[in-house]
Amino acid sequence: MIIFDRLWVTMEEKGVTTYQLREKCGIDSKTIRRLKANENMETKTLNKLCTVLGCKLEDIAEFIGES
Repeated sequence: MIIFDRLWVTMEEKGVTTYQLREKCGIDSKTIRRLKANENMETKTLNKLCTVLGCKLEDIAEFIGES
């Protein structure tokens, strides 16, 4: 399972709010809710997030294996 807990940490470190993500990335509120719920994301959305935050994929997402 892929989780996005690191996204919120990276956003806080960089001083970026969800409002700014919507304005800078064009990410809608529905996508923000899906990120918070760790639901599936399109790679183009992940690309937008990394571009706006100036980070790598591992800074916003983490794979957690099933146990």
